[in-house]
Amino acid sequence: MIYPYKTIGGKPRRFNATWFDNHENWLEYSKKKDALFCLPCHLFKPEGLRGGDAFVLEGFSCWNKKDRLVEHVRGVRSAHNIAVESYENLKDEKNSIRNVFSQFSEQDKKDYKIRLEASVICAKYLLCMGLPFLGHNESEELNNRGNYIKLLKVASVFSTDIRKVILRNPGNLQLTSPGIQKDIVNAASLETLKAIFEELGDDLFAILVDESGDASYKEQMAIVLRFVNKEGIVVEHFVGIVHVTDTSAQSLKSAIDELFDEYKLNLSSIRGQGYDGASNMRGEYSGLKTLIQKDNSSAYYIHCFAHQLQLTLVATAKGHVDVVWFFDLVSEVVNVIGSSCKRRDVFRELRAIKIAQAINNGEIETGKGLNQELGIKRPCDTRWGSHYRSLLNFQESFLDVINVLEFIYNDVSNSSHKKNARGLMAYLRSFEFVFILHLMVDVLGITNELSQAVQRAEQDMRDNEWDEFLEKVHQFCYSCDIDVVGMDDNYLNSRFDEVNTELLRCLSCLSPKDGFRAFDLSICHHAFVGLKGLGDLARAMVETRKNIIYPHVYLLLKLALILLVATATVERAFSAMKYIKTKLRNRMCDRFLNDFLVTYIERDIFESISIENIMYRFQNTKSR
Repeated sequence: MIYPYKTIGGKPRRFNATWFDNHENWLEYSKKKDALFCLPCHLFKPEGLRGGDAFVLEGFSCWNKKDRLVEHVRGVRSAHNIAVESYENLKDEKNSIRNVFSQFSEQDKKDYKIRLEASVICAKYLLCMGLPFLGHNESEELNNRGNYIKLLKVASVFSTDIRKVILRNPGNLQLTSPGIQKDIVNAASLETLKAIFEELGDDLFAILVDESGDASYKEQMAIVLRFVNKEGIVVEHFVGIVHVTDTSAQSLKSAIDELFDEYKLNLSSIRGQGYDGASNMRGEYSGLKTLIQKDNSSAYYIHCFAHQLQLTLVATAKGHVDVVWFFDLVSEVVNVIGSSCKRRDVFRELRAIKIAQAINNGEIETGKGLNQELGIKRPCDTRWGSHYRSLLNFQESFLDVINVLEFIYNDVSNSSHKKNARGLMAYLRSFEFVFILHLMVDVLGITNELSQAVQRAEQDMRDNEWDEFLEKVHQFCYSCDIDVVGMDDNYLNSRFDEVNTELLRCLSCLSPKDGFRAFDLSICHHAFVGLKGLGDLARAMVETRKNIIYPHVYLLLKLALILLVATATVERAFSAMKYIKTKLRNRMCDRFLNDFLVTYIERDIFESISIENIMYRFQNTKSR
């Protein structure tokens, strides 16, 4: 207790400390207002009870009016004494809220554990399958109250212990509220991230970043880490998605800093940056790449090779009039056939008849995954690989497309598309169209293999396969009388810049492919025989413990593997986001979306986490 001594004109005001005898247990002094307050009343004064508001609101500063203290205290059941009782109970550990609620019987604790375990198991299933938790209406009188509660009911059918405690207990111990569900999902997400960060340890890593809009038109930034684990295997793990209201480089950098602070990641451990090449990402002066390199000059940036290849193909195609005409014609055919359910059905029927005839004639084989229904799809400019798949389907069902156009032309019930159908049939039956169709299928087939190669989780286009690929393209061009584009031309250099091209050449020196030809393989360790890439070499070094004997060689290998070639993993995260946050689930909050995506995308790790660990995390995240 601090007794106030007020001075006026340098002279102390009359004040007697004995005035406050027997009242020290509830008086508090505010230096700011130079007044006394009643702390118990401030915390616990019951609604509707009057008395002594001066000690709660304005404060007491009339030091010579001792009777005001007695007036505030009043009788036994006064507002002050009721508040003091609550205040004392709060300070008494034996009567604290936590201890009162912890005084359950052993059976109560056992029932709670069964209930929580069942809840976590149900949540784990829904997370792995990417299914929603809540129903449209979860009123108790409805039979279908959502997947989470429905699963709990199913679990109770197969277990007597669960049936006794699930959805039968009173009050807030049912563990079915939306808040509890989100807490369980958050616990599962944190345990998954804990396993990922334990696998990373203090090692070096690369960061992959991309942004995209979700179903509720929020801009989300996904972050993936790429590193070499303790077994020498290159892994890429999704660690979070962040809502960014502004896609400027500075805003993205701030969001990354916050996520790194939350998960205790070290910015100085970054050795590679991978983005899609947008100006706010790779800008030389104010891009995200530059901002990160200001904090860490060793964070080497690589423009996604798959994205560069796509940009090159699109730019090349748009520069050739015949190719532009060809794809416009394909899109027009897709529009005419795909805009009507009736025409789609005709296409399916013709396709089914053709397959049945081919099977009967022994022209095609049958089996699982074969002869599935094909559809003609419109190519997507942002994903050039879709052009290849669209043209493959178009080529496979070429005659069926012609027959559908003939059906449209002969259909007397609809004359509005007759002219279109006739014109399209004439173009499709021309040699020029057929030639370009086959040419584009072959060319895009070659580039599609390269695109798929650089999008694998463990890319290894760092050896002589690059030269072999170019030679294959050259031979194809020679055989088709196509002019070969020089690799030193300004156009290609503007797409595949000198730094990235030089990177591939330098890293190819580390490739073990045919690298042990000069050694006697009979005395060479079996782990180093038949290695095909940097990933194989890194695993072999860990297996034979050569990474300990030659730490600098292994470090160089890790740095080469960390430097990424494509950002496909982070783009796959957005594909998962569109599956999780749909138009029917567009009110999903950012934290729940992040937790859901971590467990869904990294479900291989998530499934290995024990139920007990999630339960422990759930219990200790906050007071239950």
